[in-house]
Amino acid sequence: MKKRKVGSSDLYVSELGLGCMSLPAELNSARSVLDEAIENGINYFDTADLYDKGTNEELIGAVLKEKRNDLIIATKAGNKWTPGKDGWEWDPSKKHIMSAVKDSLRRLQLDTIDLYQLHGGTMDDNAEETIEAFEALKTEGVIREYGISSIRPNVIQRFLENSSAVSVMMQYSLLDRRPEEYFPMIKQCGASVVTRGTIAKGLLTDESMERVTKMGGFASYSHADLQRTVQSLSEITTDFHAAALAFNLRQPVVASALIGSRTSEQLQQTLDAYRTPVDPKLLDELEKVTVQHGYEEHRVES
Repeated sequence: MKKRKVGSSDLYVSELGLGCMSLPAELNSARSVLDEAIENGINYFDTADLYDKGTNEELIGAVLKEKRNDLIIATKAGNKWTPGKDGWEWDPSKKHIMSAVKDSLRRLQLDTIDLYQLHGGTMDDNAEETIEAFEALKTEGVIREYGISSIRPNVIQRFLENSSAVSVMMQYSLLDRRPEEYFPMIKQCGASVVTRGTIAKGLLTDESMERVTKMGGFASYSHADLQRTVQSLSEITTDFHAAALAFNLRQPVVASALIGSRTSEQLQQTLDAYRTPVDPKLLDELEKVTVQHGYEEHRVES
């Protein structure tokens, strides 16, 4: 599997990364997926302290500790669980991040986190304090690099322009092209994009027509527009999955496209799609059928 450089860093990640949120919670079942990924050249694994209240990090730590030297392990912070309360709270403070990283290191059984990411963000945050925390962790060698996971362009730009962040995780796909407007800004700031939602909740797979009937809409598409667009796409290609992956990876600013798999069989389907050659002209045709919407909120003020 090919690898790409993450921003201005010295991290090289596989073009497909495994988004670990969808891993089964049982150790042996998770191990089968993780081992299969490594055997097929995936070296980039993304989790968060939020997933299953840290259990997801523990699974990854238990399985991957023996293969540590060859892997890039990423996790996230900024959301915290409070005992006795439902749900979680947003806390991007330096105090919380400096504490959360210690818990993540313990659960992941690591001495250093390769890529540590702010898991969200708002314009009301004290961004200077948050960045100070990440910079301190990098200076101390606790993390190698850091980035942000967000779909808010104004939050992303402020974070990138005032830090040495190297990555932005964003929802991006053939059916959600809103991030394209900000790709030049991200590249100019020396960062790369890691895409999530690459197959658009299954709309860009063999189950596309079945899935679209159950959705009220997607991203900026109304239900009717989504149905028409998916129908048009299906008339151009019979392999949505391969086209979806190739579409994201043809963007130079994209370092890796995250995929999620609960089973080894699901993972192999995605790997087969990745290995399927896709004609660039076909991608051009598919792109013409879709619309490059813009974010309606959280826009960067010109």
